[in-house]
Amino acid sequence: MSEPKVVRFEGHGPKETGMQVWEPIPADTLTAGTPVQRGHLYFNDEKTGLMAGVWDCTPFTSKPGPYPVNEFMHVLEGSVTIVEASGRQTTVKAGESFIIPKGTPCHWHQSENIRKFFVIFPDKAGTKTADAAKLGVIKLDTGQPLGPSDIPDKSIFTGPVPTQHARTWFDDASGQLTVGVWDTTPFSRHPALFPRTELMHLLEGSVTIGSGAAAQTFKAGDTFLVPEGAPYTWTSTAYVRKIYCIFKAKAVATQSAAAE
Repeated sequence: MSEPKVVRFEGHGPKETGMQVWEPIPADTLTAGTPVQRGHLYFNDEKTGLMAGVWDCTPFTSKPGPYPVNEFMHVLEGSVTIVEASGRQTTVKAGESFIIPKGTPCHWHQSENIRKFFVIFPDKAGTKTADAAKLGVIKLDTGQPLGPSDIPDKSIFTGPVPTQHARTWFDDASGQLTVGVWDTTPFSRHPALFPRTELMHLLEGSVTIGSGAAAQTFKAGDTFLVPEGAPYTWTSTAYVRKIYCIFKAKAVATQSAAAE
């Protein structure tokens, strides 16, 4: 088995292959359109069902029904309106991020081509939401103030201990998938194996992950995924703010406040 590695997401898929045409969306799930969808999976864990990648599609409208998965999405191009059974409508456009919790009664209305990064967790165990009234589209407001974030283990740093903040926007019913916003002052940490799988979208600043020939530098606007078990270091020399989408299998609760 190959060693897990940090993966940079490209908006049109890998340069070598691009995006592939996927199976058609079943006609019996639609009320309008004959959509053509393309995509590329950058990450696919068949055991847990966790998937992450890039997707684009021509216009369509789906039939109303419960959303079948937990999904985090960052829109790269176009827009979509999610219409909930209550009548509430949420429109998300390029540059914005949102979450649809599994079971949310809604339908997808897309009047133009759309392209997005996504993280999907189907929760095969079928964990029920404790309060179904809370099911609904969550659109991230990344400018909202963040709260203090505790750092349980300060020995991981190679220099000064940073100041960090976080805000959780979503925890799935199973306690395995968490989405939020996090920031930090500059820091560098000792090498370690990454303890979770995490998609990161940088809003401000830049960071170098890894060292030597394996080092990759990411800047504001970039998106990348660090799989659980990947060799990992973090070096940032200026303020960093990011969206995170964390998956930790069978976790009782994901600590969004944990340091990188």
